[in-house]
Amino acid sequence: MNKYDSRRDFDGQARLLLITSIAAVVGAFSTVTADLLLHAIRFFTNLFFFQKFSTVFTSPATHTLGAWVIAVPVAGGLIVGLIARYGAEAVRGHGIPEAIEAILFKKSTMSPKVALLKPLASGIAIGSGGPFGAEGPIIMTGGAVGSLIAQHFHLSAAERKALLVAGATAGMTAVFGTPIAAVLLAVELLLFELRPRSLAPVAIACAVAGFLRPLLIESGPLFPLHTEALPPSALLSCLIAGVLCGMLAWLLSTSLYRVEDAFHKLPVHWMWWPAIGGLAVGIGGYFQPRALGVGYDVIADLLNNHMAAAAIVSLLVVKAVIWLLALGSGTSGGVLAPLLMIGAGLGAVLGPYLPGGEPAVWPLVFMAATLGGMMRAPVMAVVFAFELTHDANALLPVLATATVAYAFTVATMNRSILTEKIARRGHHIYREYGIDPMERHSVAEVMTSTVDSIDAEALIADVVHTHFHAHPRHRAYPVVRDGALVGMLDRAGLDSKPGALRVGDLFGVNVPIVAMADETCRALASRLAVHGVGRLPVVADMQTRRLIGIVSTSDLMKPALGLHGEELERQTVRRVRFFGKPGADIG
Repeated sequence: MNKYDSRRDFDGQARLLLITSIAAVVGAFSTVTADLLLHAIRFFTNLFFFQKFSTVFTSPATHTLGAWVIAVPVAGGLIVGLIARYGAEAVRGHGIPEAIEAILFKKSTMSPKVALLKPLASGIAIGSGGPFGAEGPIIMTGGAVGSLIAQHFHLSAAERKALLVAGATAGMTAVFGTPIAAVLLAVELLLFELRPRSLAPVAIACAVAGFLRPLLIESGPLFPLHTEALPPSALLSCLIAGVLCGMLAWLLSTSLYRVEDAFHKLPVHWMWWPAIGGLAVGIGGYFQPRALGVGYDVIADLLNNHMAAAAIVSLLVVKAVIWLLALGSGTSGGVLAPLLMIGAGLGAVLGPYLPGGEPAVWPLVFMAATLGGMMRAPVMAVVFAFELTHDANALLPVLATATVAYAFTVATMNRSILTEKIARRGHHIYREYGIDPMERHSVAEVMTSTVDSIDAEALIADVVHTHFHAHPRHRAYPVVRDGALVGMLDRAGLDSKPGALRVGDLFGVNVPIVAMADETCRALASRLAVHGVGRLPVVADMQTRRLIGIVSTSDLMKPALGLHGEELERQTVRRVRFFGKPGADIG
């Protein structure tokens, strides 16, 4: 009868409840922070465009400044540049790449300056007409809140990551009312893992933000919509729409970084770039006022087909151009809302010409597919579209179109709009990940049970002759006394030793480095690397030190390579023959 396997589905999580409880607090703080950012945007919008102190929503498109409106984004950009240079340079950019960079390369640490200055800079940039969304800044600000709380409690890097992402996604939930999409954003973009230690805190933080949102911001979907279900014949239109959205994502991402490259060639300090980008925003806003600001009201009109085609085309061109120029200048603002507007606008223009369904659904389909292709997060985009509108009939066409757009951008672009920015800072991010087979398998499953060992009572002269001849089978052998491990012996340990000495006399009372049968292949591989050894003896327990096997680095790689037993041995023999080293130690 086999011994009962007591291993768990997941790693033991002794502190999971503690971290999840802290994440609930982080979710509440991030919701409040999101509300403050939205109030700041409305405050600065009223101040810049209407010269009054108010936090009531007013569209900047209704201003009466005339040509003076061109100066407003310039002033806002100048202030943002000053904040970035003399406050914290991390306030530049659209937020999500900075959050990813902090997670992967800065041990999930963010400074208090970012938590304070990012929402301020974003409020000024968007309030002065910047064509951005609030979600990117709040993702970074919420992440900073989570990171600061984690640092206060002196948590580990993994725990800090969980709380950083919890704060970021809770902020997104508060802005858009999309808790499930926010969790998926974490899974597809921010966590780079799918473990209880991170998923549970993130989900709880988003749930808390979802419950608190109606108390501070608003309840219900941001863009309520109802469309009719599409017939099967619409599948072809979904495929066409997916390719078009993928091409749009490629065009926008490529253009953005060409604009950014152009700014880097300017003979002025980067502090002035947001003001230059603001000039472009001001000129575009003068000719197309509805391109200014966040534009949630414009998105609602596009989704409900309340705009004429000619007006949509004009709006799209201006919005895309000023967004690219402003974002490329390094100011502070998000990418989600502009992508939603541009995608919805394209769908509104092309919808009447796509066969197989009513035109009303296509703005939503194009909006979600553009987002999914641009950010390489198709599942998040599908759920995001549903939570924004509560339109269940659109789920199927959104899924098909977003997946095609995602596949198109994966095939045609090396990096997304998010990871390209990080790559330009010298960090490559590989976004594919899966369950690590080395985590799933224990040492007992891959070790060699038939061990070639040396008896501690053997003479050194005999051991040199039998085990360390011209072509030894292994570099080192375990030494045992009555079945218990004494140590590991290699040829260097025998140099200058009298041949009449017994092998066991070479070892003292210190416990040798050993492997345990129940530890994972991944954990042992890390220990092998730390100690710089290629193979270790496996013992039943540390009390008896009974030798039960030997494990090498090649053994540990069996799960990762999908090799077992005879297959690995055949590959090893072929490798040895190819390199002409018969008898080489594969450990």
